[in-house]
Amino acid sequence: MGDIEAQENNRSRQTIFHSLLASKEFITSRKGLLLLGEVVMSFISFVCFAASTAAAFVTAPLIELLAALFLLFAYSTKFNERFKGFHWPLMDFLRCVSASIIFFIISIISVSKYVDGASKAAGVFGFITTIFFALDFYFIFNELANFLKGGDSSEEPPNTQDDDSDSDSD
Repeated sequence: MGDIEAQENNRSRQTIFHSLLASKEFITSRKGLLLLGEVVMSFISFVCFAASTAAAFVTAPLIELLAALFLLFAYSTKFNERFKGFHWPLMDFLRCVSASIIFFIISIISVSKYVDGASKAAGVFGFITTIFFALDFYFIFNELANFLKGGDSSEEPPNTQDDDSDSDSD
């Protein structure tokens, strides 16, 4: 009797553990790869800013790293499907737009104002991170635009005739 209960308890632990793991399908998708790139580049920028004299800018990469990690976790475990109250693509779009603007600004300041090598490296990695976030918000914008149009943009709109047409073809 004790063995059956132990097996059921072990299975429930395994299902909980598997629900927390990232799905391979999402990680290999375009969105998953972009989020993974954002996490990696934000971490590298965070480390470079922390090691440089431009350490005042260390907060922005850290916040973006945590936000990208949260969304990577949410999308890969389908956490976003459980909470339908949020409009996840819009929230992700605003995150990417603000991150790309902030990374672009702090990278320009880091490269132009500070002279040490770590600040220059932080600026260069910040520019690369800006590209990742900009690509992500470009793809999200296209998806949101297609959603608001009501379908796929590759489909042709149906032919409709004007009410004012004078053709009497029967």
